[in-house]
Parts: sequence; C-alpha cells; structure tokens
Amino acid sequence: MGEIVGAGLLAHVPTIVLPEEIRRELNNGEDTTLVSGLHQLRREVFDTLDYDTVVVLDSHWATTVEFVVTAQDRRSGLFTSEELPRGMERRHYDFPGDPELAHLIASKAPQNSTWITAIDDHSLPIFYATTNLWEFLGQGLPDKKWISIGVCQTADSEDALRLGRALGQAIAESDRKVLLLASGAMSHTFWPLRQLRDHEAAGHEHIYSPEALAADLERIDWFKAGDHKRVLDTMPEFLRFKPEARFQHYLMMIGALGEEHCTATARQYGEYENSVGTGQVHLWFDRPEEGFAPANATPTDPDFVRQTSGNAVVADVPAAG
Repeated sequence: MGEIVGAGLLAHVPTIVLPEEIRRELNNGEDTTLVSGLHQLRREVFDTLDYDTVVVLDSHWATTVEFVVTAQDRRSGLFTSEELPRGMERRHYDFPGDPELAHLIASKAPQNSTWITAIDDHSLPIFYATTNLWEFLGQGLPDKKWISIGVCQTADSEDALRLGRALGQAIAESDRKVLLLASGAMSHTFWPLRQLRDHEAAGHEHIYSPEALAADLERIDWFKAGDHKRVLDTMPEFLRFKPEARFQHYLMMIGALGEEHCTATARQYGEYENSVGTGQVHLWFDRPEEGFAPANATPTDPDFVRQTSGNAVVADVPAAG
C-alpha cells in the first residue's frame, strides 16, 4: 500500500535559476531567500526522506479538455523557456518517469467523474514549473522518479479537487512512497511592462496591491496552523486576487491529502517574496504521525455520466484569451 510522505506548495519563479550576481542586481544587492530556502529543503527533506516518486502539479502546463499526467519512462533534454528565454536557456534536465503510477492515476478518473489521460509521448513539452524545481530538488538523485500533472484551463476548483482525489486514491493503491509538489505562486498579478522594472526586488511593497499581500499572508498563517478547511472555504474570496492557475496546483494537492480533513501544518523555507507583483513562498507539509487523511470520495456526477455514455469527441479548442 502506497502513501504520500510529504507535500509542498513551492515557488518556481524564474529568478531562482538566474546567476547570483543577477539575482542581487534585481534585489538591491541581496540574494533571494527562495534559493536558500530550496537548498535547505533539499538538505532536510529530499536528501533524507524515504520516497520513490515526486509528482509535480505544474501550474504552467495548461491543458483544455482533460487533465494530463506524464507517462514516459524517462524525460531528458534541454529546456529553453518560451516565456523568458533570456533567463532560462538550454537548461539540462534528465530524470526517470513512473509510467505505472501515471496510468494508475488516469484509471481513477471515472470514479471521480473527471477526465485524466496518461501520455507517454517523448515529444511532449516540459515547463519550468517542473524543471526549475527538479534542478534544486531532484538533480543528483538518479533513482528518484518524477512525473508531472498539468492544470486544466476549463476546470474549476471542484474539478481540481477531483483530480487530487484520483491522485490520492491511486497512490494509496500503489506501492509508492510519494512527494507532492504544488508548483506555483499565490496571488499572481504582474505589474504592467512599463512599470515592471521598478518592482523586481523581493520586498512586500512590490506585491501588486496591499489587498493581495494581505490575502497571501493570511493564508500563509492558515497553512502554518493546518487550517486547510478555511483556505478551501474562502477560495471564492482568494480568486479575486488571481492566484496562479486559479490555485489549481494547491487544490489538486489538497484533494489528494483529504481536503477539509487535512490538518498538516506548514514549515516555511525562506521568506515570502515579491516577483514583479506576484506572491512567492515555499511551504512544506510534513507527513503527520498518523499519515495524511485519505482522499475523499467523489459523488457520482450525472453530467459526467451523460457525457461519457457515448463516444468521446476531441474538439479543436481555441486558446483561452
């Protein structure tokens, strides 16, 4: 029987892979604590904990008609970001996948009234929400498997929780010890281009609005208290501050950890910092002594049953505006 042995809400912001001298130039001579935080997390968790597979809930990988989980036996290559090629150019990555777990996750879609597909295409693009964290937390650990699950741009909060339930149920049925990484930011509004370079430093005064700052700090306090129920209950309020990927990376993680029944408390690595208007933080949830709560069951959704009773059709869906 498998289990989740740790989970994190982690920042993947491009700054962390820039040379130190450039990071200091952007931050008034100081280095970002997001880098030292990841180094500490590597020493204290990833180098010491007993685990088999890391599942990255990737807020940069946006699918449209289903959730997708990577099922390659191995992923390797050089990554250049389409978003910021000047800062992330030809970054090496190389790690084994976990096809067995990926297909098991996908198999749990029907009982959770959702759509999940495992894809083993080696040409499938990779995103820096996965590669940046792997560089710090996975590089040099060749026996550790890494897989990614994308967010879905047509999904709402309930859909993300359903994905998480499928993930948690699959892990419990497997023989894997798994770490979950919810890779993404909290509030996520960028400063406009002509103002952006005035707000590259890490200080709280550069978060896009005082209200977004307050919302982030409030939730960090709730995470440290293990009050995930309150975070879930106030999601409509938090969505006003445009959390990255509508906070699907966190919602998928907490869906696997039992949602409102999860009381795991957060340890913070590094400081909460700005990145051109967005709120970034590393929070780690250790396995409670009794283990994480089991994933909730999803009630049967009549709409799902109706839509899957015939043949599935994949439409050519235009990109979201």
